[in-house]
Amino acid sequence: MDRDAVAALADETLDWRFKAVPADAWGRTVRGWLATGPTLDSLGTPLLTLDAAALDHNLRTMAAWCREADVLLAPHGKTTMAPALWQTQLAAGAHAITLANLPQLRVARAFGVQRLLLANTLLDPAGLAWLAAELDRHPDFAFTSWVDSADSVRQMDAALRAAGAQRPVEVLVELGGPGGRTGARGIPAALDVAAAVHAAPTLRLAGVGGYEGALAHDASDRALAAVRDYLCDLAELHRRLAPDYPTPTPVVTAGGSAYFDTVAEELTPLAEEFPGTKVVVRAGAYHAHDDGFYRGISPLARTTGATPLRSAMHGWARVVSHPEPQLALLDAGKRDLPFDEGLPEPQLVRGAGELTGAEVTALNDQHTFLRGAGESAPIGAVVRLGLSHPCTAFDKWTLIPVVDHADAQHPRVVDLVRTYF
Repeated sequence: MDRDAVAALADETLDWRFKAVPADAWGRTVRGWLATGPTLDSLGTPLLTLDAAALDHNLRTMAAWCREADVLLAPHGKTTMAPALWQTQLAAGAHAITLANLPQLRVARAFGVQRLLLANTLLDPAGLAWLAAELDRHPDFAFTSWVDSADSVRQMDAALRAAGAQRPVEVLVELGGPGGRTGARGIPAALDVAAAVHAAPTLRLAGVGGYEGALAHDASDRALAAVRDYLCDLAELHRRLAPDYPTPTPVVTAGGSAYFDTVAEELTPLAEEFPGTKVVVRAGAYHAHDDGFYRGISPLARTTGATPLRSAMHGWARVVSHPEPQLALLDAGKRDLPFDEGLPEPQLVRGAGELTGAEVTALNDQHTFLRGAGESAPIGAVVRLGLSHPCTAFDKWTLIPVVDHADAQHPRVVDLVRTYF
């Protein structure tokens, strides 16, 4: 990764474009403003912050888990779209960065990420022409995409031929499941896709992959059984294709942030069965974690003896109206906070302590409905909110303050994380 490009983010000038930044910081660079020693008290609301201590804990915890489980980690960069955070993940031992679409790939290449996995099929002819040029100009750039049909293989091949591609594009056959998302439905269909790849001179078969999270949404016995059945099929697909891989190090990849333990259990034996096989998990939400969906479903939360992850993201919102005794309206809403995997969780009132017995019942575009707080959340009070689902939190902020510790009385702002959505 281009460390100079990441370091240069500290030279960006702060101004009205960044809603987390106070007006008295405008005109200063990121580096210059941080040198003034700002605290959370310096910032307005609504606000999203990251906790430096929790980020570091989660980084080290996941890296240790991957080493022990004997899997490689290619964290899904679409969660944060923050090159500075990608750099810390790679420095902690991540094998690659996973992304979901062409614009995200362009961001990663702008910051010099050398190994990218696209967990999707790239069919856009202009995008494939750009990719071919990147691969031809940069021999050290490693890229792998997914394909799930013979039609997509033919379209990729035609576009790459038209672009005059010199290096073949590595692809994984994506296996799906009934009721799931993308992916060939069943092993026979996946084998047909592999045959089409072998016949396409601009493509090279590099392994198999898929996403088990599309088939389950909780940690019930039924959900875990569905995940395990899918992974068994993925392993069998790898076995069927193994004799014909043109690479000595084929990839088998699955594993979002909810079931990476089951992925390791089911897929790591393939590395012994077929030496050279790389088993790659793609968890992305682990770095920020949350106080909602992933707090409940993460393998490190539901496995006895595991070191749990910690939520590194919090919302901060001010009470702006108290129209009823048990109803307070806060100045954060859907434009500021995630809401698709559970509503925010009221945790404390700044300067007054823990907030108990209250709940968020709804979010409008710019308001949060807080019920049950009563006099504990008077007009003007700032409420800290636990959040659910980092994948829809970061995209609402172009610059996110990082505090040293969100539980401190006066958290210090130690960094600003730039995002590119």
